[in-house]
Amino acid sequence: MQKLRLKVYICSPYKNNPEENRRKALQYCRKAFEEGYLPIAPHAYFPQFLDETTEREQGLEMALQLLLECQELWVFGPEITEGMRREIEYAKKFGIPIKCFYFKKVDQVKEILKGSGTDEQKH
Repeated sequence: MQKLRLKVYICSPYKNNPEENRRKALQYCRKAFEEGYLPIAPHAYFPQFLDETTEREQGLEMALQLLLECQELWVFGPEITEGMRREIEYAKKFGIPIKCFYFKKVDQVKEILKGSGTDEQKH
């Protein structure tokens, strides 16, 4: 059996441009996989069976449950959306390390984490 991979939660935009953002989320998952991690990206999977217009909140709640199973939160994207903010705050609350990749507005993440002592890195 292969070595167990650490689970990383992929946090990136979805709502404003679902088709393009799902494609990007899959690219981020590929990056995590190639680096030896097991990527978890609910926004790439849940839209297959949830209706974004009527079941968004249930999807976000289930995503947060999955986040608790992950060893790190990886943040991608040009901005922090409301859904991403919830995921970042949840990771902070439960002491899950946060890393930012390809992210121009790291200060937004730092503002959310201010005073938390959470490990954050920019890649």
